[in-house]
Order: sequence, then structure tokens, then C-alpha cells
Amino acid sequence: MKKLCRFVLLAVFVLVMTPAVAEEAIELTAEARTSMEMTVYNQNLGLVKDLRELKLDGGTNIIRFRDVAAEIDPTSVHLKSRTAPEGVVIREQNYQYDLVSREKLLERYVDREIELVRRDESGREVERLRGTLLSAQGGQASIVQVGGKLYLSPRAEVELPELPAGLITKPTLLWEVEALEGAKHLVEVSYLTNGINWHAEYVAVVNRKHDRLDLTGWVTVENKSGATYAQARLKLVAGDVHRVLEHRPEPRPGMLMAREESVAPQFQEKEFFEYHLYALDRKTTIADNETKQLSLLNAAGVPVKKVFVFDPDRAIYFPSREGDAQKGKIKVMLDLENKKEHNLGIALPRGKVRVYQADDEESLQFVGEDQIDHTPRDEEVRLYIGNAFDLVGERKQTAQRKIADDVTEQSFEISLRNHKKEDVQIVAVEHLYGDWEILDQSHKHEKKDAQTIEFNVPVGANSEAKVTYTVRVTQ
Repeated sequence: MKKLCRFVLLAVFVLVMTPAVAEEAIELTAEARTSMEMTVYNQNLGLVKDLRELKLDGGTNIIRFRDVAAEIDPTSVHLKSRTAPEGVVIREQNYQYDLVSREKLLERYVDREIELVRRDESGREVERLRGTLLSAQGGQASIVQVGGKLYLSPRAEVELPELPAGLITKPTLLWEVEALEGAKHLVEVSYLTNGINWHAEYVAVVNRKHDRLDLTGWVTVENKSGATYAQARLKLVAGDVHRVLEHRPEPRPGMLMAREESVAPQFQEKEFFEYHLYALDRKTTIADNETKQLSLLNAAGVPVKKVFVFDPDRAIYFPSREGDAQKGKIKVMLDLENKKEHNLGIALPRGKVRVYQADDEESLQFVGEDQIDHTPRDEEVRLYIGNAFDLVGERKQTAQRKIADDVTEQSFEISLRNHKKEDVQIVAVEHLYGDWEILDQSHKHEKKDAQTIEFNVPVGANSEAKVTYTVRVTQ
């Protein structure tokens, strides 16, 4: 119990004494910065590395650092001297975040003297009253005693004589360090902060034959951390980094948008741990409350294949007139391979792909969008663009026979109708469960996995093709 009391008393002492000690602190100013590095993760997380120069005296020094992100994780802060790591020892570290506000100012002045100032419509002072603030609510002086009278919610400006001790205008880090000798040091301040995120966005323009596309990739960095990172070396990490606690705030409206055009790739991509790291080849400034876009890649003439897919288990159905079958939408997919020989071949970070095509007047029209996951090089990318207007799929069960208690035979018919003026190829997907065996089929199937088969069906212009098969299922 005595140890607990000592601990509480020590904590109170530190909280009370820190503002006073800070008055004699050495300021780690922005002018002393030599370099800045920002690593942004696509999980609303950033790692800040800020290098600055300062002069330390031999013995105890108090260092104050004001330019810190408001969304900082104070438990991640690290200070070290790059000049003499063994010659500078950190004795104490404090994070001050009791920021000044109207509410806190008035709370500190309860039972203290304030002044009320009344002005006319032109702003000229017409009356000044001096009294004691008895109550403050919602950032307003709700009860003020002037002489023997009480003023309730007075309509007047409130003037305070000074800023109360303990309130600060910016989040501040404060260190007590011990230096073996007085010298000039290059110190590194590093910390993790929430409120900064990045994601990739892609624009694809497909040609009219639907066999080639031009792909442009953009990196979008959103900074809502409460700090500006001037002339920073920017690095981006793509991958699923495990965190014990993750917070993803919703985007705030009204943020400044900055877009930087670039023809040549300006990010160097490399493997890092089990992730991928993209390093910008120049410095950039990431302002607070700013969304910045940077060019990631430009790939022209990427081979692409348009694929029509009818997946009855996952199709969007609408009622059939016959009532014994279901008509479904046929999806339009674009398949491409992330290979160097296809003008790609870099690790593609997760992001949204918007696809466009030029019309007869050479005006680009939006045709669809999809989300891709982190995609390594040499892997396939499949984009779901939309549903085909002139293609219809229909599936129905035509027979079922019970062979044993756990064995049944089922027959199905898949109708694929093409109302286009050209021939098409449609992939019909079927999902089978349990132990199954195809007994009879009109088209050869391809087994994709233990529960999925596909039929590649050619369908002529303005015609219909039917796939039939019988499957024996053992549960």
C-alpha cells in the first residue's frame, strides 16, 4: 500500500511540475531539421522519422518538441542521438496534450476574476464589467458575479488576463536527458501516428477490340494526422501488417486535393520483409488535411481478354415466365496477367480499378470498376466490369432420382442465349457439393476445384446453346 501511495504521489508531482520545467526546455525547432522520412502503411498508420540538430549541455537537459502529430501513439515515441548514442541517456519522457480551448480556458477561470465587454453594432466598446466567473457550461460564461449581482448567460465578450498554466497550443513531447558532455548532436525523433493512410487507384482504358488496355496507377495519400511533413522522403508499405488495435476513421469532407502528374514511374518498388515497399524517388510535402495523388505506374498495350461468365449460384436472377427455371445475368470480366512481358510485372497494391472505353466520337465513357487485392507479379488479375446486356443465362433442374439413402442423381440444363451480332464464348460455372461424379454431359467440363466445374460454351450470333449434364452425388 505504501508503494502504491508513493507511486501516485510521484505521478501527481510529475504532472504538476512538468509545465514549470518546460519553461527552461531546449526547443527542438523546425529550423533545426536536417531531414524527414515518412513511411505510410495502408492501415491508417504512419511511421515518422524526424532528424534535427541541437546543442546539449553536459548533465541534465530538458528537450521540448512541439511539431508532433495530434494522432500520435505516445507509447511508440523514440529519441536517440545519432552523433553519440552512448553519450545521451533518456531519464524521462512526457507527452503533453492538454490543448487550449474555449471550454478549458473558462473551466480554469471558475472562481477567478474575468472581464465582460459589451460592444455596439459597429464594434465600439460601450461597457466593461469586472466580476467573478461562478459557472461555465458549453464554452460559455453562464454565471458571472459583478458586485452584488449575478449575470446569467451574459451577452458579452469574455476577456481573460492570461493563459492558465498547463494549457498548450500544440501537442508537445518533453524529454529529460542526461548528456555526458556538452556538444552538438544530430537527434532522431521517431513515432507512430494514426490518421494517415494510402491506397492505390487505377485507370484502365480498353480498346474497342477488348484485347488491349492502357493502365495508369495512382497512389493516394490522405493525411489527417494533425501535422504537416515538409520535404519528406516518402515510403509506402503494401501488405497486411498485423496490429493489436486498429482504428479506421471515416474520410472527412473538405480536404485539400493535390495531384502530381508524372509520365515516368517515380516509385521504386522492392520486397520488404513479407510486404512490398514503394519509395518515392524525390522529396514531397504532405500537408495536414490534404489528399495527395502521386503517379505509380504507366503501362500501355497490356494484353487483356474479355470473358463472359454465367455463375448460377452467384448470378443476379429475375423471374422466368415458365416459372420452372431462373434467368440470370451474365457477368463481363476482363482478364490480364501481371507480367513484365505484358508491360507490367510489378507488385500491384490493393485498389480500385476504373475502366473506360472510347465511343464512336473518340470520347471516353465509363464502363465499370472493380477492386483488386494485393497482386504479386506474374499473377492473373480478373476485373468484374458489369453484366452483359444482350446475353442471358437460364438454369433448371430437369430430373432427380434417389439411388440410396445418401445417393442421388440429378440432371440439369443450362440455356445460354446470345442476342449479339457476333459469336461469343460463355463460361458456365456449376458448384457441386458432397462426393460427386459426372455421369453424362453435352459439353466437356473442366474441374476447377473440389466443388466447382466450368463449361466453355461457344454461342453463335443471335442463337442459343444448351448444356446438359447428369451428376451422381453421395452425401
